[in-house]
Amino acid sequence: MAEQAEQPKKAEKGKPAAPRAGGSKLDLATVGGLVLAVGGIITGMTLEGGSIREILQPTAALIVFGGTIGAVMITTPLGVLAGALRAVVSVFLEKRQAPEAVIEEIIGYATKARKNGIVSLEQDAETAPDRFLRKALNLAVDGTDLQEIQKMMELEMAVEERRADMEAKVFEAAGGYSPTIGIIGAVLGLIQVMKNLANIDEVGRGIAVAFVATIYGVASANIVFLPAGTKIKARTQAAMQIKELMLEGVAGIVEGLNPKLIRTKLEAYMEPGQAKTAKPGKEKVGAAASAPPAAAAGAAPAGSQ
Repeated sequence: MAEQAEQPKKAEKGKPAAPRAGGSKLDLATVGGLVLAVGGIITGMTLEGGSIREILQPTAALIVFGGTIGAVMITTPLGVLAGALRAVVSVFLEKRQAPEAVIEEIIGYATKARKNGIVSLEQDAETAPDRFLRKALNLAVDGTDLQEIQKMMELEMAVEERRADMEAKVFEAAGGYSPTIGIIGAVLGLIQVMKNLANIDEVGRGIAVAFVATIYGVASANIVFLPAGTKIKARTQAAMQIKELMLEGVAGIVEGLNPKLIRTKLEAYMEPGQAKTAKPGKEKVGAAASAPPAAAAGAAPAGSQ
């Protein structure tokens, strides 16, 4: 009964996961980059005596974006295409988990496992906020061999990374097609211009309109599609790094390493300036880590009674 009453407290103690589960935040780099790129182009054009109305051509947009989407659909399996559309959210919203919060969570599990044995993490393994960490902890609690845990979790990471890479390539493909389709739009416009060669004013206006399709194709490729693909890859790499951190932490727990040593290993995943901020927590864990012999000695008679 004493152990059952103690467990909720320890689960609550392991609440460093709460900051990680705080939701997504707007990626200011993406929004700022779009505003700066589009604003710079429009401002430059205006300073040269141009007008926004001159580049607002619905027919050019229909040719470029309709043709690009069609080409991408031909190239990409439907499931990957659906995943790529969902991945657009990650370009504008950042769901990055803070490494320091993940480390604190793992150190809480490591301290508990060192005092009471890895089986004591059974309830924590079911309630861990991250699915990847939850699976790794469950395998550890079930007594799965460490090498098997690493193989299974690394396989899951590889599959997830491959899927994300395929989704990023959808945008890279769009970035490759759109400039070419923009040229097709320009040529189609020039064909219409050739019909009015007798009217020199119409020829000049028609040529200007025709080249708007090229602008749409080149601009969408280099401002939207290619950067979006790169951002998705960057998000995937950040997520894989957090998963590596979790797997390394679970491996340390399975090996029965001192929580202080686990923390030292995991701090390698933090940014250079962040490792210093974790030192106060380090002292707490150090105190907890030095207590196990006494705590364990006191816990044994309590459990036996």
